[in-house]
Amino acid sequence: MGRKSIFLILLCMLLISGCDQPLQKGKIDKVGLLVPETINDQVWGTKGYHGLLKIHSYFDADVFYEEGVDSLAKVEKSVEDFHKKGVNLVFGHGNEYAEYFNRLSSKYPDMHFISFNGDAKMDNTTSLNFEAYAMGFFGGMVAGHCTKSNKISILAAYEWQPEVEGFYEGVIHERPEADVDIRYVGHWDDDKRAMEILEDAISDGADIIYPAGDGYNVPVIEKAKEKGLYVIGYISDQSDLGKSMVLTSTVQHVDELYLLAAKRYNEGKLESGNFSFDFKDGVISMGKFSPKVDKGFKEHLRKAIKKYEKTGVLPSS
Repeated sequence: MGRKSIFLILLCMLLISGCDQPLQKGKIDKVGLLVPETINDQVWGTKGYHGLLKIHSYFDADVFYEEGVDSLAKVEKSVEDFHKKGVNLVFGHGNEYAEYFNRLSSKYPDMHFISFNGDAKMDNTTSLNFEAYAMGFFGGMVAGHCTKSNKISILAAYEWQPEVEGFYEGVIHERPEADVDIRYVGHWDDDKRAMEILEDAISDGADIIYPAGDGYNVPVIEKAKEKGLYVIGYISDQSDLGKSMVLTSTVQHVDELYLLAAKRYNEGKLESGNFSFDFKDGVISMGKFSPKVDKGFKEHLRKAIKKYEKTGVLPSS
């Protein structure tokens, strides 16, 4: 082989080594997060950011996030930017991202896309779903046990929320004679509408409120406290908003679910499709209990949750 041939071979090898290496599918390289609004809302968006930080800490991986990504065009732009940075695992923090990822994921076969509570249809897309019915049921049991007026109000975001139905059933299981009023805000973040509904609930005599919307639950809880009402917190453990007035919270540990999904991906075990997670997976729990909840009932509830974790069976009448 002549000098010229050897030189050409070495030149080709140098050029190849100088190019960006392909992303390694099935092993964490870099991780990206898209949120529709902000990571500073102290509820849903913040929990997603904490999940990203947990992945960063566990894998010592570079992580990136983009806020205000609320349209297909913005998702496409952000994913393209992530791809250039070497991101190979992308979290879209909401159910709206499932459809966006279904539409664009084929352009990025070396990336895997994760959304929440959506319908993932492509080979490199996954949807993580919280089984929220039982969470609501146990929260409803607490409300049913503690109500004095027998009037409880649920401020739901949407009719399809399984935790809302579960909460209703939990109240009725514990207090069959209770009057449970369910009203819909129609959005996760419409504080004004939520406060109007709260005023109606107060006028109707409700003494316990379940604000099942992560964008408006904090102001609702603050207002309920002013009026001397009790609440069941939503998504986060909201006992810090009122040790006595927040009877407990229905908690989704989003950060733990982020890490669980990242571990599966890193091990090559994250499958495409839709997957559900519950108490038994360590990603749903009840929050701290108010001292207003008696010890005997807390023990009763703890046993019911343990049984549910083992059998999948909720308490029956």
